[in-house]
Amino acid sequence: MRSRYSAYALGLSEYVQRTWHTTTRPAQLLDLQQELSNGKWLGLSVKAHSQQGDNAEVEFVARYKPKAGPASRLHELSRFARENGHWFYVDGDLFED
Repeated sequence: MRSRYSAYALGLSEYVQRTWHTTTRPAQLLDLQQELSNGKWLGLSVKAHSQQGDNAEVEFVARYKPKAGPASRLHELSRFARENGHWFYVDGDLFED
């Protein structure tokens, strides 16, 4: 989870794609470098996590500040699957704060 947040914050689209599970990975991802020109990520807070074998869930809040407008929060419960020793983001549910 933290490595994916860091990849978003640094604009590393290829890493985000590689760590997305093949069953749910989008064909294309936004250009994260371009997104960085519109604002910046302010921080990540992991609220909870659980693991059962090769499946895990992580609840987190990530904060983002666009150049224009107020900061916002992304609050999500993400699901991950481990394959061949590597964790992949599968999907997530957003919380409405």
